[in-house]
Amino acid sequence: MRSRGALVVSLDFELAWGVLDVPGAEGPYKANLLGAREVIPRILEAFVRYEVAATWATVGFLFAESRDEVEAFAPPPEQRPAYTDPRLDPYREPLGLGERDDPTRFAPSLVRSIADTPRQRVGTHTFSHYYCLEAGQDAQAFDADLASAVAIARARGLEVRSLVLPRHQVRPDYLPIVARHGLVAYRGNELNALDRPGPAPAGSLAVRVARRLDSYLPLTGANAVPWRVTEPRDGLVNVPASRFMRPFDRRLRPFEPLRRRRLAAAMTRAARAGALFHVWWHPHNMGLDQEESLANLSSFLQTYARLRDEFGFASYSMEEVAERSASPSTRS
Repeated sequence: MRSRGALVVSLDFELAWGVLDVPGAEGPYKANLLGAREVIPRILEAFVRYEVAATWATVGFLFAESRDEVEAFAPPPEQRPAYTDPRLDPYREPLGLGERDDPTRFAPSLVRSIADTPRQRVGTHTFSHYYCLEAGQDAQAFDADLASAVAIARARGLEVRSLVLPRHQVRPDYLPIVARHGLVAYRGNELNALDRPGPAPAGSLAVRVARRLDSYLPLTGANAVPWRVTEPRDGLVNVPASRFMRPFDRRLRPFEPLRRRRLAAAMTRAARAGALFHVWWHPHNMGLDQEESLANLSSFLQTYARLRDEFGFASYSMEEVAERSASPSTRS
């Protein structure tokens, strides 16, 4: 029997921790970060309405209730990454006392809301938004960082089982460390030549331009993920990305219909083929122009609902993909 196709959704929940270097957490982009706090409950409402599962890969710092708690769970200084580029070092970042006075660096209330919403899973985006391919870090520091991420989630009663590596800096030699911490799934790079792991800036100018064009035109095809790609290897399941859901862009408003059609057509091909379609974004991408971004999300989820009715297209979190990959009979 042919495997059942499915939509997979993952979100990189990082707030300030993902933008310390570019574009910066305290400049004009701070409005996006604060807007993310408003839009997350609305995203959750949309997922509930359309019965969509999702994995929220959450930076460990966001679990913390206070500055003291960050320090209590953080690795000791000698086990932290010593990035050559100091802008990447989150431990240099000044912290407020907690969520109330520093809402872009703490978010325990949002983590609880996500965990309490049906079919939502809290995964990890590492403890400190860790960069695996940047100069100055090593495997020992990565190991310590993941230990902290697992520990602070467990203190909140959550067992994280999936990982999204910041900026998709996936390196095979670190994957045994991931498995050792009890994680079962990670989001791999897209299965095309435009998404190759590397240190920042990721790719040449030509590659970055091609990625942007690929959001509107099918340069790389559907990027549907065959189930065979997700077969467990050394205890881990790779659930590769298919498409980044770009936010609404006022400058490109006339091209929005193209972008929506690109997403819908790619997901439809995955549904017809019985494959996975893994879409991802950051909540802060929707922090501004929320109405337009949420309208685009609703349009996308309406297409999903049609494919569910027509082809039996399912909705799985990354963790559920890993569970089904371990037991192929559950894919149909």
